[in-house]
Amino acid sequence: GVHIIDPFTGTGTFITRLLQSGLIKPEELPHKYKHEIHANEIVLLAYYIAAINIEAVYHSLVGKSYEPFQGICLTDTFQLYEKGDLISNLLTNNSDRRKRQKALDIRVIMGNPPYSARQESANDNNQNIAYPDLDSRIRDTYANHSTATNKNSLYDSYIRAIRWSSDRVGNCGIVGFVTNAGFLEANTADGLRKCLAEEFSSIYVFHLRGNQRTSGELSRKEGGKIFGSGSRAPIAITLLVKNPESKQQGQILWRDVGDYLSQSEKLLIVKNFGSLDGISKADAWQQITPNQNYDWTKQRDRSFEGFISMGDKKDKSSEAIFDGYSRGVMTSKDFWLYNFSRDSLASNTKSLVDFYGSELLRYQEFVDSSGVMDNAKTSSFWSNDPTKISWDGELQVACSKGKIIEYSDASLRIGSYRPFCKQHYYFDSAVNLRLYQMPKIFPHVSTKNVVIVLPGPGEDRPFSAFASDVIPNLHLLHGGQCFPLYLYTKTDDSGPESDDLFSVASPTVNTAYTRRDAIIDAALLHFQRAYPAKGEGTSISKEDLFYYIYGLLHSPDYRSRYADNLGKELPRIPAVKMFADFRAFSQAGRDLAHWHLNYETVACHPGVAVEEPVSAPVDAQRRYRVTKMKFGKTKDASGKSVNDKSTVIYNE
Repeated sequence: GVHIIDPFTGTGTFITRLLQSGLIKPEELPHKYKHEIHANEIVLLAYYIAAINIEAVYHSLVGKSYEPFQGICLTDTFQLYEKGDLISNLLTNNSDRRKRQKALDIRVIMGNPPYSARQESANDNNQNIAYPDLDSRIRDTYANHSTATNKNSLYDSYIRAIRWSSDRVGNCGIVGFVTNAGFLEANTADGLRKCLAEEFSSIYVFHLRGNQRTSGELSRKEGGKIFGSGSRAPIAITLLVKNPESKQQGQILWRDVGDYLSQSEKLLIVKNFGSLDGISKADAWQQITPNQNYDWTKQRDRSFEGFISMGDKKDKSSEAIFDGYSRGVMTSKDFWLYNFSRDSLASNTKSLVDFYGSELLRYQEFVDSSGVMDNAKTSSFWSNDPTKISWDGELQVACSKGKIIEYSDASLRIGSYRPFCKQHYYFDSAVNLRLYQMPKIFPHVSTKNVVIVLPGPGEDRPFSAFASDVIPNLHLLHGGQCFPLYLYTKTDDSGPESDDLFSVASPTVNTAYTRRDAIIDAALLHFQRAYPAKGEGTSISKEDLFYYIYGLLHSPDYRSRYADNLGKELPRIPAVKMFADFRAFSQAGRDLAHWHLNYETVACHPGVAVEEPVSAPVDAQRRYRVTKMKFGKTKDASGKSVNDKSTVIYNE
């Protein structure tokens, strides 16, 4: 009487293993096979392979005559529940199966949903399908309860699968998925975790780790990738149980596989446990009590909440240090808009703009000859040649609206692409996907500024901070936020910013812009009041506070104690107890910023020499081309080969 479905069956592995598992009694297997086991697959070849696999396994178990598997449907599971069957007259048998499946009271859903958040580029012409009803459910539940600003990842296919499955089993049932484990810790998924605890009576999570989007020691701790080269994402086995009669609701039982384990070691642990009951018998479950932020693991230090925030765009009334901050620039066209050579950048950008211009003319001619184009026609219109252009949604819209784009030398700037990696950069909103607030921070080539760049909350990397005095890229530090020393306003702009009595026109910058401090007066007063003895606080300036923050963000004690907070939200800044310590942190921040900003001015270490093989002369371009950095080798006292850190080899 229990209907089971694998809604993303692939080649039918989960169904074949179910048949082979012995969980279904031999005498009940024919009825189960004919009436109560179901599978969906959208890829035609996989659909046929799945059907053959399931039928072959069943025949090997039962014998008798060959029995076709009637429970499999060629369909997009999500689309099946969005609207009526559009091809019922073409595939009548398959259509009948789909209609029958939709009418069933399915109580068990299992499988391995696809993982996909979005296409990499509009050139891919492979944008995710929209599912209005399902996505509306995500907006009303997971997204509505999330504190994150960017919630795009909540529409990843595997999260859609969780939402769909929870609704499909109704008020009683079981969902068992092998998925990307990002939702267990991601800042964006806080609303999802809240909803899971409210919708399910019991949640069992076996976290297999394997996140290879990390690096260094953190990557080594994550261990082997569960699907080998097939995935860099962490993986979890999650079972979600809805039992309305259970006395305990929202119970979360957690098992972490452990650090530094290979793929084979992890899978052996899974095999040895065998089942949830095996984990229970080994007393290996950890019960999780979520905190008020819906963290399941790496729960935040509550004392962090008592400090002043660096910034808060959601609650304008909250106490914060910076009046404005911004993400780094997002080009979606790094190949075209960044280059170590200014001439090459100019050439690339001109080529991009010229090709856009030719596409604009072609588009207008196409519309004139065919009338207004619908989305289907438009999607096939764009040239997807990556050597000509990199499209994004904004550039396509500009083209469809007839916007003319012109190249300008004035847009050639310097950008901080990655830490200690400056490049020439083309700063123009017409061809960049997003400039965010950077035109208020670095509006003109002559305006001076410094920003503290932080990683975006929720990134799977250790916390870090970097300073830049040129336009930062979005991925300078993993999709982060940039907190400036100054903000600029055009002097002829109307509005409260240009009417600020305390704004000063800097004599060192373009006079078309008015400069003001990004740190607000109340924040400065907050720290001045922390040091009332001998009037020490009154000597603190906004610049002192700016570099105090930079120094503190590099403190190992601060990073260690608040690591779980810093991984999920923007930093909050405490006032250290002693004024002398404030001064020490501020000076340390200035000194560190000096080296982070002026690293290219440092003299070569004395005695450094570039050596090359004497066998043949090498031209300068090849001599200095870096292929791979590695230390030289030497022998230690025991004769073992070890790194010689006095020598760096960077090419052959």
